[in-house]
Amino acid sequence: MRPLKMVDLALERRFLGPRLEVALQAVLDHTQFIRGPEVQQFAQELGAYLGGVEVVPCANGTDALQLALMALGLRPGDAVIVPAFTYVATAEVAALLGLEVRWVDVSLEHFNLLPEKLEEAWSPRVKAIVPVHLFGQSAPMQEVMEFARLKGLKVIEDAAQALGAAYRWPSGQWVKVGTIGDIGCTSFFPSKNLGCYGDGGAIFTRDKALAAHLARIANHGQDTLYEFAEVGVNSRLDTLQAAILRLKLPYLDEFNARRRAAADLYDAFFADIAALQRPVRVPWSTHIFHQYTLRVLDGRRDALRAYLQEKGIPAMVYYPKPLHLQPAYRSAAYPPGSFPNAERLAGEVLSLPMHPFLSEDQLYYIGETVRAFFR
Repeated sequence: MRPLKMVDLALERRFLGPRLEVALQAVLDHTQFIRGPEVQQFAQELGAYLGGVEVVPCANGTDALQLALMALGLRPGDAVIVPAFTYVATAEVAALLGLEVRWVDVSLEHFNLLPEKLEEAWSPRVKAIVPVHLFGQSAPMQEVMEFARLKGLKVIEDAAQALGAAYRWPSGQWVKVGTIGDIGCTSFFPSKNLGCYGDGGAIFTRDKALAAHLARIANHGQDTLYEFAEVGVNSRLDTLQAAILRLKLPYLDEFNARRRAAADLYDAFFADIAALQRPVRVPWSTHIFHQYTLRVLDGRRDALRAYLQEKGIPAMVYYPKPLHLQPAYRSAAYPPGSFPNAERLAGEVLSLPMHPFLSEDQLYYIGETVRAFFR
């Protein structure tokens, strides 16, 4: 059996085969390594995949979030609502721009923010909400959007872990995650469901004028060369990465389906283990399983992780400490106990290997090893 990895990019590379060399060679031949044709082609193709939205490629997912906050006109002293249980980038960009971060607790079931807690996080200084579609499925966006309309807030979706997932409105209409709020953001970090072989990111919006504004900020604040309309940044997706993403985008749905099939098998293995809560699949979203994240309910999460490591099975904790308790974000306003669900999850979650190329033998080995621990 092939050694297990959380994400096996070598197998993906083998799957892509000579097509990858052809795509990269085309860029090496035309030598437009910055803003080459593949960048705009990828933006158009991803926009079509997402249902006809404007896509602005950028350097990484963190930049995407920062560009979104800048384009929506948030200023130092304004506040944004962010879930307490997520990766730091979601809050980091707000702090860098001098914004106040107001935390909100998350669900013990689906790990995304709890919309009923938004009112507690709100103040007149709040200008935006950044819901994170964590681990591969959508936050409860109907409630988020209703609250945002009520309070006059902007919504920036952090879709870095859920690109390709779909959200279902009560009417039955399905839309791609990241296209619901004012702006959607994603990362193309190599481990993502759609990843490049370096850093990359993108921003989506249905507003063409806003897309043009985002593109201007990402290009040093200029529309015309050496005419700087505003203070901007330098954030761009390079052409080689765009060529890789163009090659991989047509396989995104297939790869996500493979992840779901792996999750189905995991679910079957763990169905009768009372100490494990399997990932909850919410009715309003498909799940693309960026991570397959269990809750270990009996206090033995770290022991299980150590046991798996001994057996050659990597397992990761995303995330071991909620953001309001991190040294960089500690505040007297949010002492320990402020967000009990986020704090509890930090001590219980454990993610198992998850990627499109897990073999049946590997999945059976992982499943049986977990079962052996609880026996």
